[in-house]
Amino acid sequence: MSSPIPIKQTEYARNQFREHGGVLRTRDALNLGIHPRTLYELRDAGELECLSRGLYRLITAEQLEAPDLVTVAHKIPQGVVCLISALHFHNITTQIPHVVSVAVKRGSEKPRLRYPPTIIHFFSGDAFSEGIQTTEINGAILKVYNPEKTLADLFKFRDKVGMDIIREAMDMYKTQFKPKPRELLKFAKICRVEKHMRLYLEAVL
Repeated sequence: MSSPIPIKQTEYARNQFREHGGVLRTRDALNLGIHPRTLYELRDAGELECLSRGLYRLITAEQLEAPDLVTVAHKIPQGVVCLISALHFHNITTQIPHVVSVAVKRGSEKPRLRYPPTIIHFFSGDAFSEGIQTTEINGAILKVYNPEKTLADLFKFRDKVGMDIIREAMDMYKTQFKPKPRELLKFAKICRVEKHMRLYLEAVL
């Protein structure tokens, strides 16, 4: 029978989780000097919950603001939240996404994530790198496309998304943000939907 882990080690582990927003990947925990045995003991004692493979949350930490996005930020750090998920993040849709839409650079390996459910989109060039904003959410750095880039992406995927969702998003964007026609057209050009978006903007802005 293995001997109990010293209290100092478990308390050190708890403190490290608290200092990092309550969530750590296994490899980050190990880099911080937390022994694997300590992780397993805290898990078996019900003090840690597994959000996804290799990602743990301290039960006593504050509730996560958006657990799915926190998990994506930790597990797909190179990814950017996009499309309906980005709309929801910016509060410019009434849609509640059942999956997290994430853009990754074309040519990179497709991320494998058991939970939460995700849809991976491969973007290339400026369509991937432009319009990214970063925010800290429960200690994780989340990348998400800004509202104008997100709206341009919606026009690019209009056949899959549907114009009803786009019209609603544009209406909510106008009421919640100061519209930036130049920014919208800049991203529309990057996404190769300038003609479609210009006609729409001329009618509604």
